[in-house]
Amino acid sequence: MSTTDVDTAADRGPFAWFHTLGRNGKRAFVGAFGGFGLDAYDFQVLPLSLFAITAYFGITTGDAGLLNTVTLVVSALGGAIAGILADRIGRVRTLMITVITYAVFTVLCGFATSYETLLVFRALQGLGFGGEWAAGAILVAEYCKPQYRGRTVAFIQSSWAVGWGLSVIVYTAVFSFLPQDIAWRVLFWTGAIPAVLIFYVRRNVKDAPRAERALVASPRKGNFKAVFQGKLGRTTLFAALLATGVQGGYYTLASWVPTFLKTERGLSVVGTGGYLALLITGAFAGYVTGGYLTDLLGRKRTFTLFAVLSAILIVLFTNIPPGANGLILLVTFPLGFTTSAIFSGFGSFLAELYPTDLRGTGQGFTYNFGRAVGAFFPTLVGFLAGTMGVGGAMICGAVAYGIAVVALLGLPETKGVELR
Repeated sequence: MSTTDVDTAADRGPFAWFHTLGRNGKRAFVGAFGGFGLDAYDFQVLPLSLFAITAYFGITTGDAGLLNTVTLVVSALGGAIAGILADRIGRVRTLMITVITYAVFTVLCGFATSYETLLVFRALQGLGFGGEWAAGAILVAEYCKPQYRGRTVAFIQSSWAVGWGLSVIVYTAVFSFLPQDIAWRVLFWTGAIPAVLIFYVRRNVKDAPRAERALVASPRKGNFKAVFQGKLGRTTLFAALLATGVQGGYYTLASWVPTFLKTERGLSVVGTGGYLALLITGAFAGYVTGGYLTDLLGRKRTFTLFAVLSAILIVLFTNIPPGANGLILLVTFPLGFTTSAIFSGFGSFLAELYPTDLRGTGQGFTYNFGRAVGAFFPTLVGFLAGTMGVGGAMICGAVAYGIAVVALLGLPETKGVELR
């Protein structure tokens, strides 16, 4: 069989998106998948522990919301720095730096002796948390064929659900067998797990050839000002607004659903874990399905579809009458599906909006600017919860998805384009 025959065969079938990556691309996929999944694990240990932390330090719901917000705000800085580093020192080196950063500071959160100390450690964790996706998504996108880019990078995004699911399993076990005053610390200490990934990435993963050439040849690589100039300036503005809406909606849910289920629906630790398992299952299905749809329907149509559905489902989820927890169960899977499927297009869409020598800088800034501004939505929920209740205040998430739809009006469709 000739080389051409092999390539043609690899282009067909349900796993063609993976086969066409090539040997180095597959290794990059594994490294990025693991990095983002463990990033999710380390992020989610705080929302899962929030009820226990609030009681331990005697803080208000507003203070509790601030813990998530400061992580996301600092992640904007981390993402912007990581994006610039990805263009200047390479995707792989940046990936390793970000993973070790979020692992170290997650562990340190478990040793916090005061609310203020926890706030500082959580903020510093955000530096790595914001940067990992910027490096990993670009690393894989640059190995992809255009017709498969959406679904391939979406599978990277799906690792968030895997890491989230792992955190819920560990949370359920730890909080079932230990007093909550020590359980939340143990959960943070398990955040050391991602450090193991560094050994794999260092030995097996390298940048795509196009990125290696840009590191040598481009005089403007990692130039932060360049993404705000000319036509790229308009792209950066609307891409940042899109990221703000999508992440404002998502982090409202990720930060407050566990507390909502415990305080307003009266569920136990095991009961909450069961609902979250269904939400996470929906999330994984959404990530994968959204990736195929973004290649089929286009980037903008897929974003619009899932933004509208997510807003509707948030309203339904938080307004089901007391005592009707069975109805919440019915809404949980589609809620997880839609609010995760909307993320599937980000990796491919943002990569396609920027040239190689500015791809890390543009993608790192816009996605993480969205994290920073979107981070204020959970805090707003925390402060409004005192008068509206947690469920009522979560309407902020639906408003965020409306912002995302408006942002799409200023962005081009990039389905099927070759990376510049």
